[in-house]
Amino acid sequence: MDPFQIIKPTEINDNVFKLLDKDWMLVTAGTMEDYNTMTASWGHMGIMWNLPTAMAWIRPQRYTYEFANRYEEYTLSFFTERHRTALQFCGTRSGRDHDKAAETGLTPMETDRGNVIFEEARLVLECRKIYEDDLKKKNFILPEVAKKHYPKGDFHKFYIGEIVNVLSR
Repeated sequence: MDPFQIIKPTEINDNVFKLLDKDWMLVTAGTMEDYNTMTASWGHMGIMWNLPTAMAWIRPQRYTYEFANRYEEYTLSFFTERHRTALQFCGTRSGRDHDKAAETGLTPMETDRGNVIFEEARLVLECRKIYEDDLKKKNFILPEVAKKHYPKGDFHKFYIGEIVNVLSR
């Protein structure tokens, strides 16, 4: 898929902690005709059930939540620092009110699997959902974590996806 090459998950050389916490990502679900994307800096990558997996976390009030629930797959797109402003925009504006791609200059493109990614990304994970659930207040061992991060009770839903493709520049 020009401008990307397909690599194996084991060939990703990035530090996962830096990718998520410092670089951020766009979580995208849907098709070219019907998708939304949002910026995220929380996530997980690793091996689960003997599969390479990546987890996306989405709060219920986010517009992307509707798409993540409706579609079987999602993508995680990582960018260089050059696109920080676009990521900030996509994390603070709703796709209900904004055409994020048009307003940021990002170029959506369709993968062979029918998912949406962005031409400007440097690394993309295509994920097929295999498990999802909502965080629950009663399951927090440290209640102060729930109190600090969920004062409104808007607990994230998490999606564990098998990484079915890694696209790299």
